[in-house]
Amino acid sequence: MTARSSRNKRNTRGHRPRLQEAKNKREMNMPDLFVTGTDTGIGKTVLSALLVAALDLDYWKPIQTGASEVTDRQTVIMCAGIPAERTHPEQYIFDPPVSPHLAAELKGVEIEIERIRRPLTSRRLVIEGAGGVLTPVSDDEFMLDLMRHIGVPVIVAARSALGTINHTLLTVAAIRNAALDLRGVVMIGKENKDNHRSIERYGRVPVIGSIPWLDNINRGALRSAFTQYFDASAFA
Repeated sequence: MTARSSRNKRNTRGHRPRLQEAKNKREMNMPDLFVTGTDTGIGKTVLSALLVAALDLDYWKPIQTGASEVTDRQTVIMCAGIPAERTHPEQYIFDPPVSPHLAAELKGVEIEIERIRRPLTSRRLVIEGAGGVLTPVSDDEFMLDLMRHIGVPVIVAARSALGTINHTLLTVAAIRNAALDLRGVVMIGKENKDNHRSIERYGRVPVIGSIPWLDNINRGALRSAFTQYFDASAFA
């Protein structure tokens, strides 16, 4: 071995830890993601579970209603195939499957957005909202105010079917007016190429992924869907 080749070998060995250190630093600096939707029951929880499974993130839903049924946190644990420790308790949780402002009123409490604090974890989070951006959470605040308070990039879950253009463009406009970082739209349901093109054209927003009908919603299926149907660069 020549002196030059020996020196190159030493440099390569020394370079690998630095590359890994840089990669770890980039991952630590990546922001959390907030998943909102154009409506209730749109597929936010499935999208959240997909991101948790595909990107190895933690999950948090600050405000949960309908807890008398299965909570979204329980659904993510099951679908993403993660331990409960990778999810974080809700700040506000209510049994009735109604809007947060009404659920709070029925319980005799008031949701105070300023009291909502990010869980103490060094891991990145998928944060799931409740309902759409103008879902009321109190007498004078909406889900959009919570999104402002948390202040992380936003992903919109939208159905692919008829009516989605109007609902999605209204949601996109509200997010932009709030000066939030909109990463893109994920369309959920049977592929509709015209709706896809129209949202990108009229909304000037990228469609960064889609979730087709899945016969089985589990960790493997969600990770496979991310690989096939998502633009991974949108999450870097």
